[in-house]
Amino acid sequence: MKHVHAFGDDVLGDLDALGVAERIATGAVSAAEALDAALARLDRVEPQLSALAVDDRERARARTDGEFHGVFAGVPSAIKNNTAFAGLPTRNGSAATGDVPAASDEQFSREFVGAGFNVIGATTTPAFGLTATTEFADRGPTRNPWDTDFSSGGSSGGAAALVASGVLPIAHGNDGGGSIRIPAAACGLFGLKPSRGRTAPAAMGEKLPIDLISNGVLTRSVRDSAAFLADVESRRDSGSLPPVGSVEGPGSRRLRVALVNTPITGRLLDAPTDTALNDAAEMLESMGHRVETIPLPVDRSFVDDFSDYWAMMAFGIDRFGGKTVGAGFDRSQLDPFTQALSARFFRHFYRLPFALRRLNKATAAFRDLCERFDVVLSPTLAHTTPKIGYLSPTDDFDEVFDKLIGYVSFTPANNVSGTPAVTLPFGSTPDGLPVAIHFSADVGAERTLLELSYEVEAARPFARIQDA
Repeated sequence: MKHVHAFGDDVLGDLDALGVAERIATGAVSAAEALDAALARLDRVEPQLSALAVDDRERARARTDGEFHGVFAGVPSAIKNNTAFAGLPTRNGSAATGDVPAASDEQFSREFVGAGFNVIGATTTPAFGLTATTEFADRGPTRNPWDTDFSSGGSSGGAAALVASGVLPIAHGNDGGGSIRIPAAACGLFGLKPSRGRTAPAAMGEKLPIDLISNGVLTRSVRDSAAFLADVESRRDSGSLPPVGSVEGPGSRRLRVALVNTPITGRLLDAPTDTALNDAAEMLESMGHRVETIPLPVDRSFVDDFSDYWAMMAFGIDRFGGKTVGAGFDRSQLDPFTQALSARFFRHFYRLPFALRRLNKATAAFRDLCERFDVVLSPTLAHTTPKIGYLSPTDDFDEVFDKLIGYVSFTPANNVSGTPAVTLPFGSTPDGLPVAIHFSADVGAERTLLELSYEVEAARPFARIQDA
Protein backbone atom coordinates (compact mmCIF):
# COMPACT_ATOMS: atom_id res chain seq x y z
CA MET A 1 0.00 0.00 0.00
CA LYS A 2 1.13 3.55 -0.74
CA HIS A 3 0.23 5.45 2.41
CA VAL A 4 0.62 9.23 2.30
CA HIS A 5 0.10 11.26 5.44
CA ALA A 6 1.54 14.30 7.16
CA PHE A 7 0.85 13.56 10.84
CA GLY A 8 3.85 14.35 13.00
CA ASP A 9 5.21 15.99 16.10
CA ASP A 10 4.16 19.57 15.36
CA VAL A 11 1.58 21.88 16.92
CA LEU A 12 -1.28 20.05 15.19
CA GLY A 13 -0.21 16.58 16.31
CA ASP A 14 -3.10 14.19 15.77
CA LEU A 15 -5.65 16.60 17.25
CA ASP A 16 -9.13 17.02 15.85
CA ALA A 17 -10.44 20.51 15.08
CA LEU A 18 -11.80 21.12 18.58
CA GLY A 19 -8.46 20.03 19.99
CA VAL A 20 -6.63 22.54 17.82
CA ALA A 21 -9.16 25.26 18.68
CA GLU A 22 -8.65 24.60 22.40
CA ARG A 23 -4.87 24.94 22.05
CA ILE A 24 -5.31 28.24 20.24
CA ALA A 25 -7.87 29.52 22.76
CA THR A 26 -5.60 28.75 25.72
CA GLY A 27 -2.59 30.35 24.07
CA ALA A 28 -0.65 27.10 23.87
CA VAL A 29 -0.24 27.81 20.15
CA SER A 30 -1.16 30.74 17.96
CA ALA A 31 -3.38 30.72 14.90
CA ALA A 32 -0.25 31.57 12.88
CA GLU A 33 1.59 28.53 14.23
CA ALA A 34 -1.38 26.28 13.48
CA LEU A 35 -1.51 27.66 9.94
CA ASP A 36 2.23 27.23 9.39
CA ALA A 37 1.99 23.61 10.50
CA ALA A 38 -0.93 22.94 8.16
CA LEU A 39 0.90 24.54 5.22
CA ALA A 40 4.06 22.56 5.94
CA ARG A 41 1.95 19.39 5.98
CA LEU A 42 0.24 20.42 2.76
CA ASP A 43 3.57 20.90 1.02
CA ARG A 44 4.69 17.42 2.09
CA VAL A 45 1.70 15.52 0.69
CA GLU A 46 0.13 17.67 -2.01
CA PRO A 47 2.52 16.47 -4.73
CA GLN A 48 1.21 12.94 -4.15
CA LEU A 49 -2.47 13.74 -3.44
CA SER A 50 -3.37 16.72 -5.69
CA ALA A 51 -6.18 17.73 -3.33
CA LEU A 52 -6.01 21.56 -3.40
CA ALA A 53 -7.56 23.32 -6.39
CA VAL A 54 -6.67 26.88 -5.31
CA ASP A 55 -3.90 27.78 -2.84
CA ASP A 56 -4.77 30.87 -0.81
CA ARG A 57 -2.05 30.71 1.82
CA GLU A 58 -0.97 34.34 1.62
CA ARG A 59 -4.42 35.65 2.51
CA ALA A 60 -4.62 33.01 5.24
CA ARG A 61 -1.33 34.26 6.67
CA ALA A 62 -2.58 37.84 6.58
CA ARG A 63 -5.67 36.85 8.56
CA THR A 64 -3.54 35.63 11.46
CA ASP A 65 -2.69 39.26 12.22
CA GLY A 66 -6.33 39.77 13.19
CA GLU A 67 -8.77 37.98 15.46
CA PHE A 68 -10.88 34.88 14.88
CA HIS A 69 -14.24 34.25 16.52
CA GLY A 70 -16.28 31.09 16.77
CA VAL A 71 -15.99 27.60 18.17
CA PHE A 72 -13.16 26.81 15.72
CA ALA A 73 -11.41 30.18 16.03
CA GLY A 74 -8.11 30.11 14.14
CA VAL A 75 -8.33 26.49 12.98
CA PRO A 76 -6.97 26.04 9.43
CA SER A 77 -9.49 24.60 6.99
CA ALA A 78 -10.53 24.75 3.34
CA ILE A 79 -13.65 25.33 1.30
CA LYS A 80 -14.79 23.14 -1.58
CA ASN A 81 -14.14 24.69 -4.97
CA ASN A 82 -17.76 24.61 -6.10
CA THR A 83 -18.71 27.23 -3.49
CA ALA A 84 -18.12 30.94 -4.05
CA PHE A 85 -15.48 32.38 -1.72
CA ALA A 86 -14.60 36.01 -2.38
CA GLY A 87 -11.31 36.40 -4.21
CA LEU A 88 -10.99 32.77 -5.31
CA PRO A 89 -12.05 31.42 -8.72
CA THR A 90 -14.89 28.90 -8.40
CA ARG A 91 -13.54 26.42 -10.92
CA ASN A 92 -15.98 23.59 -10.21
CA GLY A 93 -13.34 21.07 -11.28
CA SER A 94 -13.74 22.03 -14.93
CA ALA A 95 -11.75 23.85 -17.57
CA ALA A 96 -15.08 25.21 -18.82
CA THR A 97 -15.48 27.66 -15.95
CA GLY A 98 -12.66 30.05 -16.64
CA ASP A 99 -10.66 31.60 -13.84
CA VAL A 100 -12.65 34.61 -12.65
CA PRO A 101 -12.37 35.24 -8.89
CA ALA A 102 -15.67 35.32 -7.03
CA ALA A 103 -16.78 38.86 -6.25
CA SER A 104 -18.41 37.84 -2.98
CA ASP A 105 -19.05 34.91 -0.68
CA GLU A 106 -22.10 32.80 -1.16
CA GLN A 107 -24.30 32.30 1.88
CA PHE A 108 -22.67 29.13 3.17
CA SER A 109 -19.16 30.55 2.85
CA ARG A 110 -20.12 33.26 5.34
CA GLU A 111 -21.64 30.61 7.59
CA PHE A 112 -18.47 28.51 7.37
CA VAL A 113 -16.05 31.34 8.10
CA GLY A 114 -18.35 32.45 10.92
CA ALA A 115 -17.35 29.29 12.80
CA GLY A 116 -13.82 30.73 13.05
CA PHE A 117 -11.96 28.85 10.33
CA ASN A 118 -8.92 30.25 8.57
CA VAL A 119 -9.38 29.16 4.95
CA ILE A 120 -6.11 28.11 3.28
CA GLY A 121 -7.69 27.55 -0.13
CA ALA A 122 -10.23 25.54 -2.08
CA THR A 123 -10.29 21.77 -2.42
CA THR A 124 -10.68 19.70 -5.57
CA THR A 125 -13.98 18.40 -6.86
CA PRO A 126 -14.73 16.52 -10.10
CA ALA A 127 -16.38 18.51 -12.86
CA PHE A 128 -19.47 20.14 -11.33
CA GLY A 129 -19.63 17.44 -8.64
CA LEU A 130 -21.39 15.09 -11.05
CA THR A 131 -19.58 11.86 -10.21
CA ALA A 132 -18.28 9.86 -7.24
CA THR A 133 -14.55 10.09 -7.88
CA THR A 134 -12.33 13.16 -8.03
CA GLU A 135 -10.81 12.50 -11.42
CA PHE A 136 -10.50 14.75 -14.42
CA ALA A 137 -10.20 14.69 -18.19
CA ASP A 138 -7.41 17.28 -18.34
CA ARG A 139 -5.28 16.80 -15.21
CA GLY A 140 -4.21 14.22 -12.68
CA PRO A 141 -6.66 12.78 -10.13
CA THR A 142 -6.97 13.47 -6.43
CA ARG A 143 -5.64 10.36 -4.71
CA ASN A 144 -6.62 8.49 -1.57
CA PRO A 145 -4.04 8.92 1.22
CA TRP A 146 -4.70 5.37 2.45
CA ASP A 147 -3.42 4.08 -0.90
CA THR A 148 -2.65 6.45 -3.74
CA ASP A 149 -3.66 3.89 -6.36
CA PHE A 150 -7.26 4.33 -5.21
CA SER A 151 -9.95 7.00 -5.54
CA SER A 152 -10.57 9.47 -2.73
CA GLY A 153 -14.25 9.43 -3.65
CA GLY A 154 -16.29 12.37 -4.80
CA SER A 155 -17.37 14.90 -5.10
CA SER A 156 -15.70 16.29 -1.93
CA GLY A 157 -12.63 14.20 -2.71
CA GLY A 158 -10.05 16.92 -2.11
CA ALA A 159 -11.51 17.76 1.28
CA ALA A 160 -11.46 14.09 2.29
CA ALA A 161 -7.86 13.61 1.17
CA LEU A 162 -6.61 16.63 3.13
CA VAL A 163 -8.44 15.69 6.33
CA ALA A 164 -7.55 12.00 6.19
CA SER A 165 -3.88 12.74 5.49
CA GLY A 166 -3.64 15.11 8.46
CA VAL A 167 -3.14 18.37 6.57
CA LEU A 168 -6.38 19.77 8.01
CA PRO A 169 -8.48 18.55 10.94
CA ILE A 170 -11.76 19.53 9.23
CA ALA A 171 -12.89 20.72 5.79
CA HIS A 172 -16.02 21.83 3.98
CA GLY A 173 -17.93 19.47 1.74
CA ASN A 174 -21.37 19.42 0.19
CA ASP A 175 -23.61 16.53 -0.70
CA GLY A 176 -26.02 16.25 -3.63
CA GLY A 177 -26.06 12.48 -3.99
CA GLY A 178 -23.56 11.37 -1.38
CA SER A 179 -20.74 13.83 -2.01
CA ILE A 180 -19.82 14.26 1.67
CA ARG A 181 -20.50 10.66 2.62
CA ILE A 182 -18.83 8.92 -0.33
CA PRO A 183 -15.37 10.51 0.08
CA ALA A 184 -15.63 10.25 3.87
CA ALA A 185 -16.26 6.53 3.44
CA ALA A 186 -13.41 6.16 0.95
CA CYS A 187 -10.95 7.95 3.22
CA GLY A 188 -11.98 6.65 6.65
CA LEU A 189 -13.67 9.82 7.95
CA PHE A 190 -16.89 10.84 9.65
CA GLY A 191 -19.27 12.61 7.28
CA LEU A 192 -22.63 14.14 8.14
CA LYS A 193 -25.14 15.26 5.50
CA PRO A 194 -27.51 17.59 7.37
CA SER A 195 -31.26 17.87 6.84
CA ARG A 196 -32.31 20.15 4.01
CA GLY A 197 -32.33 23.67 5.43
CA ARG A 198 -30.12 22.93 8.46
CA THR A 199 -27.20 24.78 6.86
CA ALA A 200 -27.23 27.51 4.22
CA PRO A 201 -28.24 26.16 0.80
CA ALA A 202 -25.75 25.82 -2.01
CA ALA A 203 -26.21 28.46 -4.68
CA MET A 204 -26.26 25.75 -7.35
CA GLY A 205 -29.21 23.95 -5.78
CA GLU A 206 -31.55 26.69 -4.62
CA LYS A 207 -33.46 27.04 -7.90
CA LEU A 208 -33.90 23.33 -8.63
CA PRO A 209 -37.35 21.70 -8.32
CA ILE A 210 -35.86 19.45 -5.62
CA ASP A 211 -32.83 20.93 -3.87
CA LEU A 212 -30.59 17.90 -3.42
CA ILE A 213 -27.56 19.69 -1.96
CA SER A 214 -26.64 20.08 1.71
CA ASN A 215 -23.51 21.82 2.99
CA GLY A 216 -21.48 20.39 5.82
CA VAL A 217 -18.02 19.20 6.88
CA LEU A 218 -15.79 16.12 6.82
CA THR A 219 -14.04 15.32 10.10
CA ARG A 220 -11.93 12.78 11.96
CA SER A 221 -14.21 12.78 15.02
CA VAL A 222 -17.92 12.81 15.72
CA ARG A 223 -17.55 15.72 18.12
CA ASP A 224 -16.15 18.03 15.45
CA SER A 225 -19.18 17.52 13.22
CA ALA A 226 -21.51 17.92 16.21
CA ALA A 227 -19.79 21.14 17.27
CA PHE A 228 -19.94 22.58 13.76
CA LEU A 229 -23.65 21.86 13.49
CA ALA A 230 -24.32 23.38 16.93
CA ASP A 231 -22.32 26.48 16.04
CA VAL A 232 -24.22 26.98 12.77
CA GLU A 233 -27.51 26.43 14.58
CA SER A 234 -26.63 29.13 17.11
CA ARG A 235 -26.30 31.64 14.25
CA ARG A 236 -28.98 30.45 11.84
CA ASP A 237 -32.76 30.23 11.78
CA SER A 238 -33.49 26.66 10.68
CA GLY A 239 -37.18 27.31 10.24
CA SER A 240 -39.41 24.41 11.20
CA LEU A 241 -36.57 21.96 11.83
CA PRO A 242 -36.34 20.76 15.44
CA PRO A 243 -33.21 22.07 17.20
CA VAL A 244 -30.21 19.77 17.47
CA GLY A 245 -28.50 21.55 20.34
CA SER A 246 -25.12 20.62 21.75
CA VAL A 247 -24.51 16.87 21.38
CA GLU A 248 -21.50 15.80 23.42
CA GLY A 249 -21.88 12.05 23.79
CA PRO A 250 -24.07 8.97 23.36
CA GLY A 251 -27.75 9.06 24.16
CA SER A 252 -29.48 6.73 26.60
CA ARG A 253 -32.47 5.87 24.41
CA ARG A 254 -32.40 2.45 22.76
CA LEU A 255 -33.36 2.74 19.12
CA ARG A 256 -35.44 0.87 16.58
CA VAL A 257 -33.02 0.23 13.72
CA ALA A 258 -34.04 -0.84 10.20
CA LEU A 259 -31.31 -2.80 8.45
CA VAL A 260 -31.21 -2.39 4.66
CA ASN A 261 -28.63 -4.78 3.25
CA THR A 262 -29.60 -5.01 -0.43
CA PRO A 263 -28.54 -2.39 -2.98
CA ILE A 264 -31.40 -0.96 -5.01
CA THR A 265 -29.69 -2.37 -8.11
CA GLY A 266 -30.17 -5.89 -6.78
CA ARG A 267 -26.47 -6.57 -7.03
CA LEU A 268 -24.52 -8.13 -4.16
CA LEU A 269 -22.40 -6.18 -1.70
CA ASP A 270 -18.70 -6.93 -1.82
CA ALA A 271 -17.35 -9.11 0.99
CA PRO A 272 -15.69 -6.39 3.16
CA THR A 273 -18.81 -4.21 3.02
CA ASP A 274 -21.13 -7.12 3.83
CA THR A 275 -18.93 -8.15 6.77
CA ALA A 276 -18.79 -4.62 8.18
CA LEU A 277 -22.56 -4.22 7.89
CA ASN A 278 -23.29 -7.50 9.67
CA ASP A 279 -20.75 -6.70 12.38
CA ALA A 280 -22.38 -3.30 12.89
CA ALA A 281 -25.85 -4.84 13.20
CA GLU A 282 -24.59 -7.37 15.77
CA MET A 283 -22.85 -4.63 17.74
CA LEU A 284 -25.97 -2.47 17.83
CA GLU A 285 -28.02 -5.40 19.11
CA SER A 286 -25.42 -6.08 21.79
CA MET A 287 -25.85 -2.48 22.91
CA GLY A 288 -29.58 -2.98 23.35
CA HIS A 289 -30.82 -1.47 20.10
CA ARG A 290 -33.45 -3.45 18.18
CA VAL A 291 -32.39 -4.29 14.63
CA GLU A 292 -34.84 -5.56 12.03
CA THR A 293 -33.95 -6.39 8.44
CA ILE A 294 -36.37 -4.79 6.00
CA PRO A 295 -36.79 -4.63 2.22
CA LEU A 296 -35.99 -1.44 0.38
CA PRO A 297 -38.76 1.15 0.78
CA VAL A 298 -38.45 2.17 -2.91
CA ASP A 299 -38.18 0.14 -6.11
CA ARG A 300 -35.67 0.05 -8.96
CA SER A 301 -37.42 2.91 -10.76
CA PHE A 302 -35.85 5.26 -8.22
CA VAL A 303 -32.47 4.74 -9.90
CA ASP A 304 -33.80 5.79 -13.29
CA ASP A 305 -35.71 8.76 -11.87
CA PHE A 306 -32.74 10.02 -9.87
CA SER A 307 -30.47 9.49 -12.89
CA ASP A 308 -32.80 11.55 -15.08
CA TYR A 309 -32.85 14.33 -12.51
CA TRP A 310 -29.06 14.21 -12.11
CA ALA A 311 -28.67 14.35 -15.90
CA MET A 312 -30.91 17.43 -15.96
CA MET A 313 -28.32 19.21 -13.84
CA ALA A 314 -25.61 18.39 -16.39
CA PHE A 315 -27.89 19.59 -19.18
CA GLY A 316 -28.42 22.89 -17.37
CA ILE A 317 -24.67 23.38 -17.10
CA ASP A 318 -24.08 22.36 -20.72
CA ARG A 319 -26.78 24.50 -22.31
CA PHE A 320 -27.10 27.41 -19.86
CA GLY A 321 -23.68 27.54 -18.21
CA GLY A 322 -23.20 31.19 -19.11
CA LYS A 323 -26.01 31.99 -16.67
CA THR A 324 -25.80 29.14 -14.17
CA VAL A 325 -22.00 28.94 -13.91
CA GLY A 326 -21.11 32.53 -14.71
CA ALA A 327 -18.71 34.70 -16.64
CA GLY A 328 -16.00 32.93 -18.59
CA PHE A 329 -17.96 29.71 -19.15
CA ASP A 330 -16.78 27.86 -22.27
CA ARG A 331 -19.03 24.97 -23.23
CA SER A 332 -16.40 23.52 -25.57
CA GLN A 333 -14.19 22.75 -22.57
CA LEU A 334 -16.68 20.48 -20.81
CA ASP A 335 -15.33 17.03 -20.03
CA PRO A 336 -16.71 13.95 -21.83
CA PHE A 337 -18.67 12.69 -18.81
CA THR A 338 -20.57 15.96 -18.37
CA GLN A 339 -21.28 16.16 -22.11
CA ALA A 340 -22.58 12.59 -22.23
CA LEU A 341 -24.69 13.04 -19.10
CA SER A 342 -26.24 16.14 -20.65
CA ALA A 343 -26.94 14.21 -23.86
CA ARG A 344 -28.60 11.48 -21.80
CA PHE A 345 -31.06 14.03 -20.46
CA PHE A 346 -31.74 15.47 -23.90
CA ARG A 347 -32.68 12.01 -25.18
CA HIS A 348 -35.10 11.44 -22.30
CA PHE A 349 -36.22 14.96 -21.30
CA TYR A 350 -39.89 14.02 -21.69
CA ARG A 351 -39.56 11.68 -18.69
CA LEU A 352 -38.68 14.46 -16.23
CA PRO A 353 -42.24 15.35 -15.03
CA PHE A 354 -42.92 11.69 -14.28
CA ALA A 355 -39.54 11.30 -12.59
CA LEU A 356 -40.25 14.27 -10.33
CA ARG A 357 -43.61 12.83 -9.36
CA ARG A 358 -42.10 9.45 -8.52
CA LEU A 359 -39.20 11.00 -6.61
CA ASN A 360 -41.69 12.83 -4.40
CA LYS A 361 -43.51 9.53 -3.82
CA ALA A 362 -40.19 7.93 -2.90
CA THR A 363 -39.66 10.69 -0.36
CA ALA A 364 -43.02 9.91 1.22
CA ALA A 365 -42.17 6.19 1.34
CA PHE A 366 -38.83 6.85 2.99
CA ARG A 367 -40.32 9.16 5.57
CA ASP A 368 -43.08 6.65 6.29
CA LEU A 369 -40.30 4.20 7.13
CA CYS A 370 -38.96 6.73 9.64
CA GLU A 371 -42.26 6.57 11.52
CA ARG A 372 -41.63 2.90 12.30
CA PHE A 373 -37.88 3.14 12.89
CA ASP A 374 -35.62 5.70 14.52
CA VAL A 375 -32.62 4.95 12.31
CA VAL A 376 -31.89 3.14 9.06
CA LEU A 377 -28.61 1.19 8.91
CA SER A 378 -27.07 0.40 5.54
CA PRO A 379 -23.68 0.40 3.87
CA THR A 380 -22.55 3.80 2.66
CA LEU A 381 -21.56 2.26 -0.66
CA ALA A 382 -22.15 -1.08 -2.34
CA HIS A 383 -18.42 -1.77 -2.49
CA THR A 384 -15.19 -0.29 -1.24
CA THR A 385 -13.47 2.55 -3.02
CA PRO A 386 -12.27 1.61 -6.52
CA LYS A 387 -8.91 2.18 -8.09
CA ILE A 388 -8.16 5.36 -10.00
CA GLY A 389 -9.53 4.93 -13.51
CA TYR A 390 -12.49 2.72 -12.63
CA LEU A 391 -14.86 5.69 -12.97
CA SER A 392 -12.73 7.71 -15.36
CA PRO A 393 -14.64 10.65 -16.91
CA THR A 394 -12.97 9.94 -20.25
CA ASP A 395 -13.99 6.28 -20.57
CA ASP A 396 -17.10 4.97 -22.33
CA PHE A 397 -20.01 6.79 -20.71
CA ASP A 398 -22.47 3.91 -20.58
CA GLU A 399 -19.94 1.63 -18.90
CA VAL A 400 -18.87 4.27 -16.39
CA PHE A 401 -22.46 5.24 -15.62
CA ASP A 402 -23.40 1.60 -14.98
CA LYS A 403 -20.43 1.26 -12.62
CA LEU A 404 -21.42 4.49 -10.89
CA ILE A 405 -24.97 3.25 -10.28
CA GLY A 406 -23.61 -0.01 -8.91
CA TYR A 407 -21.28 1.85 -6.54
CA VAL A 408 -23.60 4.61 -5.28
CA SER A 409 -26.69 2.62 -4.31
CA PHE A 410 -27.61 3.92 -0.87
CA THR A 411 -26.82 7.62 -0.46
CA PRO A 412 -29.09 9.46 -2.98
CA ALA A 413 -32.37 8.69 -1.15
CA ASN A 414 -31.41 11.13 1.60
CA ASN A 415 -30.74 13.91 -0.89
CA VAL A 416 -34.14 13.51 -2.53
CA SER A 417 -35.99 13.27 0.80
CA GLY A 418 -33.94 15.99 2.52
CA THR A 419 -33.24 13.66 5.43
CA PRO A 420 -29.97 13.63 7.40
CA ALA A 421 -27.43 10.82 7.19
CA VAL A 422 -23.95 9.99 8.45
CA THR A 423 -21.14 7.70 7.38
CA LEU A 424 -18.70 6.20 9.87
CA PRO A 425 -15.53 4.16 9.40
CA PHE A 426 -16.21 0.58 10.46
CA GLY A 427 -13.55 -1.91 9.54
CA SER A 428 -11.19 -2.34 6.63
CA THR A 429 -10.47 -4.47 3.61
CA PRO A 430 -7.77 -7.18 3.78
CA ASP A 431 -5.47 -4.59 2.17
CA GLY A 432 -6.24 -2.00 4.83
CA LEU A 433 -8.57 0.36 2.95
CA PRO A 434 -11.41 1.85 5.00
CA VAL A 435 -14.91 0.36 4.99
CA ALA A 436 -17.90 2.39 6.14
CA ILE A 437 -21.42 2.06 7.46
CA HIS A 438 -24.29 4.51 7.05
CA PHE A 439 -27.04 5.73 9.37
CA SER A 440 -29.97 7.87 8.26
CA ALA A 441 -33.05 9.20 10.01
CA ASP A 442 -36.07 11.43 9.54
CA VAL A 443 -35.84 15.12 8.71
CA GLY A 444 -34.47 17.05 11.69
CA ALA A 445 -33.16 13.98 13.54
CA GLU A 446 -29.46 14.87 13.49
CA ARG A 447 -29.30 14.61 17.27
CA THR A 448 -30.29 10.93 17.13
CA LEU A 449 -27.65 10.25 14.47
CA LEU A 450 -24.92 12.06 16.38
CA GLU A 451 -25.72 10.32 19.67
CA LEU A 452 -25.64 6.92 17.98
CA SER A 453 -22.42 7.84 16.16
CA TYR A 454 -20.76 8.76 19.46
CA GLU A 455 -21.76 5.37 20.81
CA VAL A 456 -20.31 3.52 17.82
CA GLU A 457 -17.14 5.63 17.85
CA ALA A 458 -16.57 4.80 21.53
CA ALA A 459 -17.09 1.09 20.95
CA ARG A 460 -15.10 0.95 17.71
CA PRO A 461 -12.61 3.87 17.63
CA PHE A 462 -11.98 5.12 14.12
CA ALA A 463 -8.80 3.74 12.56
CA ARG A 464 -6.04 6.31 12.03
CA ILE A 465 -3.95 6.36 8.90
CA GLN A 466 -0.80 7.10 10.91
CA ASP A 467 -1.21 3.80 12.73
CA ALA A 468 -1.82 1.72 9.61
